[in-house]
Amino acid sequence: MAVYRFLLTPRWLGILALTLVAATVMVFLGNWQLDRYRGRTEINERIDAGARMAPTPLRDALSAPTGGAGTAGPAPAEDKVWTRVTVTGRYDPSNMVLVRSRTVDSRVGFEVVTPLVLGDGTAVLVDRGWIPPAPGGATARPDLPATPSGEVTVVGRVHESESGAGAVERRDGRLETRRIAVPRLARELPYPVYGAYLLLDEQTPAADPAFTAVPIGHTNNWQNFGYVVQWWLFAGMTLFGYGWAARREARRAAGHDPRPVDRAAEPATSTSV
Repeated sequence: MAVYRFLLTPRWLGILALTLVAATVMVFLGNWQLDRYRGRTEINERIDAGARMAPTPLRDALSAPTGGAGTAGPAPAEDKVWTRVTVTGRYDPSNMVLVRSRTVDSRVGFEVVTPLVLGDGTAVLVDRGWIPPAPGGATARPDLPATPSGEVTVVGRVHESESGAGAVERRDGRLETRRIAVPRLARELPYPVYGAYLLLDEQTPAADPAFTAVPIGHTNNWQNFGYVVQWWLFAGMTLFGYGWAARREARRAAGHDPRPVDRAAEPATSTSV
């Protein structure tokens, strides 16, 4: 073990400290990705469970708004997102929202969000589906089918408000935006609004076939799991690299430690003339 005494020199102690710090950081990064993997797996499980469950009343999944007109209710609890719910009311086409630059099947178009006004005067935003733009480009306003009049029963999935809200504009009597940010949209509406919106699954009377249902994509949780393995492998390789370098240094030192030769002790050799 004497050949490993060099590990106690300042240089090698510094290398050890850097190695341990790097490996620790990589382990923490792996743990962080593991948490993200678990979180995304739970989201995927809720999506799958929502597809199988019978719809429940809206108020079982979302708290009713308690503020005045132009306000939004509380956001849904995490375990209520993607719950399948049913609710009955009347669509308000005068406050329809066109959500532009939305992609379905690699095509850019609009999602049509319409407030469903309930009997108590509150409303919930319903994403009725995707529709292609009119001829003339991806931003050309679509030709919309007539909104059902009278009482409508909706079955849909609870979708939390989108982040990164942009401007909300009213053009030709219709609201336009790029994000379905419920609190921001609520400011433009004459009634209190629930704190999440619904992705339409079914509707009575039936939805117009011009609409394409907005697909619900699963999160890529396996990508995060791959990052977990990657960071933990890097941590192991860092520690292995330190051990390999120390072993190589020890072998080099052992192979370059010649013993002094005592010339006087060597037997004399005679030379003949």
